[in-house]
Amino acid sequence: MTTPDTGIPESPAISGLTFRGGRTHDWNTLAEVMNRGNAADGVEEAQSGEELAAEHAKIDDFDVARDVLVAEADATVIGFASGQRVVRDEVLVGETWGAVDPALRRRGLGTALFEATRARLAAELAADPRPGPRELRSFAMDIETGARALLAGRGFVPIRFGFEMRRFLTGTLPDRALPAGIEMRPVTQDQHRVIFDADNEAFEDHWGHRPPSEGDFVAQFEGPSADTSLWCVAWDGDQVAGVVMNAIIATENERLGVRRGWLDHVSVRRPWRGRGVAKALCAASMRALRERGMDEAWLGVDGENPMGALALYEGLGFQVARRWQAYGRPVDAPAPAGWRPAGNRPT
Repeated sequence: MTTPDTGIPESPAISGLTFRGGRTHDWNTLAEVMNRGNAADGVEEAQSGEELAAEHAKIDDFDVARDVLVAEADATVIGFASGQRVVRDEVLVGETWGAVDPALRRRGLGTALFEATRARLAAELAADPRPGPRELRSFAMDIETGARALLAGRGFVPIRFGFEMRRFLTGTLPDRALPAGIEMRPVTQDQHRVIFDADNEAFEDHWGHRPPSEGDFVAQFEGPSADTSLWCVAWDGDQVAGVVMNAIIATENERLGVRRGWLDHVSVRRPWRGRGVAKALCAASMRALRERGMDEAWLGVDGENPMGALALYEGLGFQVARRWQAYGRPVDAPAPAGWRPAGNRPT
């Protein structure tokens, strides 16, 4: 069946169903659909519309009307899918994500949203003048069984995995000293650019790296949860050795009834690796979060990180709370047996 006013193939039989492009005032509604989905799946995370907008709308080549497809039933948003083109590891990738209201799952709405988004991305990727291979990718937590089933049914295969880890901030916290000659300093506005550039440099040899845009810089320092007084930055003279961009997401904590802080963007530049900089910055970050009244610290880690990040965090008392998977496939066909993404780095 095709919905006449939208041309979306295989639209399910849902009363009053229509589709449209995203609008700038949709972010709060989209966040609510995501949060209801997370609650149904047991994913203890929540986002506000302001945070979603800061994360996506400021990306230089993101267009909400083009890149977000919204499903409504009698003018009520019941699901959406987003798909945008990004370059990761020199591969032009069409990344997809979205959510469907739990009350309307398993009726084909997620499939219809995905297929329409995939078809649009396929056309855009074919027309994009940038050289190199093209692929589709997406992500899901292991406990998001519906999302994983949808991806598997549309020809995606697992290509990478990682974890979200938690450490309670009660009791004795680890205390690690920075190497001689390296010190932490409070972040000042005139340091923003050099810190941003150093963090990006540190992640250039990590899987899935995306070169940041100017919009990413703005979002990093002007987002609703940006608080550089929480950041822990190690300096070796006038050089940034390592960074942890700690954050407290107040809206998430309030919705979930927790006091949680995040160790975000844990990075050490190559010349300073293997000297204990990351351990010292993470230990300082935990103390900073506890001083702000947090009960627990969280972070995300690539399960195949070549620098031994998983063992480092376990040594600081973090434990795996949940597992995520990255999925991929060719643009125009399901992934054949043994398929691997073109930009998949061995490290």
